[in-house]
Amino acid sequence: MFYYVILPLALLVIAYKFIFSYRTQRFNLPPSPPHSLPIIGHHRLIKPPVHRLFHGLAKTHGPIFYLRLGTRRAVVISSSALARECFTGHNDVVVSNRPRFLTSKYIAYNYTTIATTPYGDHWRNLRKICSLEIVSSKRLANFLHIRKEEIHRMLTRLSRDALISKEVEVESLFYDLTFNNIVRMVTGKIYYGEDASDKAEADTFKKLIAYITSTSGARHPGEYLPFLKIFGRSFEKKVKAVGEAMDAILQRLLDECRGNKDGNTMVNHLLSLQQQDPEYYSEVIIKGLMLGIMFAASETSAVTIEWAMASLLNHPELLEKLKLEIDEKIGQDRLIEETDIPNLPYLQNVVSETLRLYPAAPLLVPRLTVEDIKIGGYDVPRETMVMVNAWSIHRDPELWTEPERFNPDRFNGGGEGEKDDVRMLITFGSGRRMCPGAGLANKIVTLALGSLIQCFDWGRVNGKKIDMTEGPEMAMRKVVPLRAMCQLRPVMNKLLTESKV
Repeated sequence: MFYYVILPLALLVIAYKFIFSYRTQRFNLPPSPPHSLPIIGHHRLIKPPVHRLFHGLAKTHGPIFYLRLGTRRAVVISSSALARECFTGHNDVVVSNRPRFLTSKYIAYNYTTIATTPYGDHWRNLRKICSLEIVSSKRLANFLHIRKEEIHRMLTRLSRDALISKEVEVESLFYDLTFNNIVRMVTGKIYYGEDASDKAEADTFKKLIAYITSTSGARHPGEYLPFLKIFGRSFEKKVKAVGEAMDAILQRLLDECRGNKDGNTMVNHLLSLQQQDPEYYSEVIIKGLMLGIMFAASETSAVTIEWAMASLLNHPELLEKLKLEIDEKIGQDRLIEETDIPNLPYLQNVVSETLRLYPAAPLLVPRLTVEDIKIGGYDVPRETMVMVNAWSIHRDPELWTEPERFNPDRFNGGGEGEKDDVRMLITFGSGRRMCPGAGLANKIVTLALGSLIQCFDWGRVNGKKIDMTEGPEMAMRKVVPLRAMCQLRPVMNKLLTESKV
């Protein structure tokens, strides 16, 4: 037993410590928490919610600190100035790769999707396709009718719930709204609601998305401690099974779109490009683009709407101010339109303040250095993960007045170089790998929130404060789903009456 188990492990610890010490001695690394253990390094420190853990470590060790997570090196950045240093100029190129995780391998088609592929020609092609063919202003304008129809569907369903009981649960409504928006744009299919075409497939899809957000990246020890594979591959098998299940759904959706020659969806557009260049627009490339837009834009938008509503309910005076703006500018004779949003500055401020305090992705998607660089005067070696804590940056008192306070009015001033500048938000990332779907997400969230405030009177259940505890998922959800008191306003009664005619 000694020779076959204990001795090899002991030799592994010694060799690992020697190799890691040799690699790091020649670097001027950022400060690091003490007591890094052999093999596992600082992994024992990692406890959810990770963004709050990193925020606390930054207060002790500074705005950039170094971690050794098993076989991986990482630096965590909690400063706007250092994030800007990362994502501009040559550094932005150097840190534009992605770490390789099992979820990226088995679910993201072997690291070939826009979010997971290494920086290079393939990524540039995917980015160009997304920017010009999928989420361009023209394409989004073509799908305006979908956003309006899905908002109407949500309002009608909420009205029925409110007429049965004034206390309503809204989290599922927001998720169905955003999933339907994205899935209809991509494939033309309605997943949720009375007109749903395949509820079993829709439920499976939603569960797969939830699993991916809970296990992606830094969320499983096996991603950092390969020796755990000696004791079983259950996690890898599970991820592989999820990838196969997701691929089966995407393939069915792709085949359905191929069979509908008259379809006007993102997939139909990609299939027309496939006819022009079949070698590049393979099935895998198209399914990867489908996965990227459906995964990135659906859950994050729903999360943001829920955080916005919860924040307004905890600040009824701000809710009333937003309602007054909408009533004065739009009234109760018609529903708010996307074209009205530029004339509703306070609504835009509420969305921006929600994105500041409750970014859907509190830690930006990790990047990976392709060569040695310096950040903040410290050495960051090649093959180091770079994690930016957007949640922490959005609470930096050097950037924001009373940073913990929900205050949409802060964005009324905030010129360049001053506090409370909306341009300092990094909710959707920064640099070359900034999320290409930011414009779509903003359209869905702002129109949905404005419609909810215009059409209903809202209040807290029994007057109790809304629980704002954050969950540990990659897309930062509320631990306690939002419930609220809801009563129809005149414009909603009018809408229901007209729909019956």
